[in-house]
Amino acid sequence: MNIEQLARERAHKWLQNAALDAESKKEIDALLKQSNGSDLTDRFYKNLEFGTGGLRGIMGIGSNCMNRYTVGMATQGLCNYLKKVHGNNKIRIAIAHDSRNNSRYFAEVTAGVCAANNIEVWLFPELRPTPMLSFAVRHLKCQAGVVITASHNPPEYNGYKVYWEDGAQIVAPHDKNIIEEVNAIDDFAKVKFDGSTALIHTIGQEADDAYYAEVVQRIPRPEIIKKHHSLPIVYTSLHGAGITMVPECLKRMGFTRVHLVDEQSKPDGNFPTVKSPNPEEASAMEMALSKAKALNASLVMATDPDTDRVGIGLRKPDGNYVLLNGNQALSLLVWFILHNLSDNERKTGFIAKTIVTTELIDTIAAHYGVKCYNTLTGFKYIASIIREKEGKEKFIVAGEESYGYMVGDFVRDKDAVSACAFFAAMSAIAFDEGKTLYDWLIDLYVKFGLYREGLINVVKKGQQGEAEMKALMQRLRNQPPAEMAGEKVLRLLDYQTGMELDLTTGKKSALDFPKSDVLQFYLTDGTKISVRPSGTEPKIKYYISVKGSLSNAANFSEVNAVLENRIAHYSEYLNSI
Repeated sequence: MNIEQLARERAHKWLQNAALDAESKKEIDALLKQSNGSDLTDRFYKNLEFGTGGLRGIMGIGSNCMNRYTVGMATQGLCNYLKKVHGNNKIRIAIAHDSRNNSRYFAEVTAGVCAANNIEVWLFPELRPTPMLSFAVRHLKCQAGVVITASHNPPEYNGYKVYWEDGAQIVAPHDKNIIEEVNAIDDFAKVKFDGSTALIHTIGQEADDAYYAEVVQRIPRPEIIKKHHSLPIVYTSLHGAGITMVPECLKRMGFTRVHLVDEQSKPDGNFPTVKSPNPEEASAMEMALSKAKALNASLVMATDPDTDRVGIGLRKPDGNYVLLNGNQALSLLVWFILHNLSDNERKTGFIAKTIVTTELIDTIAAHYGVKCYNTLTGFKYIASIIREKEGKEKFIVAGEESYGYMVGDFVRDKDAVSACAFFAAMSAIAFDEGKTLYDWLIDLYVKFGLYREGLINVVKKGQQGEAEMKALMQRLRNQPPAEMAGEKVLRLLDYQTGMELDLTTGKKSALDFPKSDVLQFYLTDGTKISVRPSGTEPKIKYYISVKGSLSNAANFSEVNAVLENRIAHYSEYLNSI
């Protein structure tokens, strides 16, 4: 049976299910009658996979889409697992959602299924940032949490992420065990959909207040903020959940001139003013930068729809603005925090980053005598290290190149609300020194080396795209190139097989990492190229890392141009493979 036939058979099975509502039956019937069955195939060729983080997919009717039934089956499986773990003990779950279309609906579906399984639900009254869900799980002493979000994916997507009682995204063994329970729900007629509203409670303002208090107490040198409270700052939520907390957090820190991009302040799952609600994309920050130029603002910040990522724009000494990438922003943040710690805090503390994030972080940490742990991509791995080291070493700060940062462990996931607070504080303190954050960044490069990184995203949608990504990773893994763009490959690190291969000697050695579909190539000119399929979007990612020496700030443009040319050279090669 080919994929198209399989999809048609699965669609007929859904159509015949008595638990399916009339509107969905009508939509499936129309899909079955279409002469071109590609839409039907994409919707039904497989079940929407509940991965190690949860669900993510295009919204619509179909086994491979986000809808009432797939969300219900995922939640029923989660409830079944929670009951296995906790037996007859009382179980509590926190639920949040972002501004995406249907997010509130999916949150209410999730709450209803949990309540129907006799699980006590704590539901936010309106949209909230994802990090606030992580905080609420621990603050309300819940056994689990769910947030409805597809982060910065296109508008047609939504998702479902599960958190455990420590406020972190699920990891082994819970992830695989939950997946087994979800997969066991092979018919949405098995889902208990409508629970008692008496078990569903609204999370009050007290939780927000407790979060703000945790952030504010961690900001160093508050007297400087008080002195420069009127420093102009521009912030945009890009139609997302950030509007509910970022402005208020900055206000509680003492900043009095936080200017919002009004056109983007209203939550809207269609994201009408941007091509993509992703602060990693320069186009998403155009309106904020325009406002910043008019106000001569020192700092520009933009958060994604669920407010776990933040993009940063800085005014340079010449009055022009520059957008930082995630590696640059994290480097500034880590340096600022480590620089302001006591010697004892540095000795007992540690930081963390992902393997595809700039090695400038490792260099800064070594300079201050602070341990730096590298993890696989994803904050759930960073949270695992925090859990493993708890009571032995003190967590300080963590981050990844994709604009995610976390300061302190009161939230166990990337947190753009607290990150905005720290970048605002940094801007004020730099201003007090007669500098800009851009000056600070160049100073870092002079002191520690000019590290530059490039990222290529190649989109691969649908069943065909998924097959192409698998084939490419298999080819690179089984037949690694002897050279890339004319430069000899020295080493290959394969995190899927857990092996490192020395291509010059053929020697193999084990990697002490969890298994993940990531490849890293080290070249003779010092370049590192990492390849991985995205875990959250239909794309394959290439990370390029190069390094040069910067003797003084005046040479920055010249040295930077050389490194940018190297990145462009490798980008051209990678786009062709």
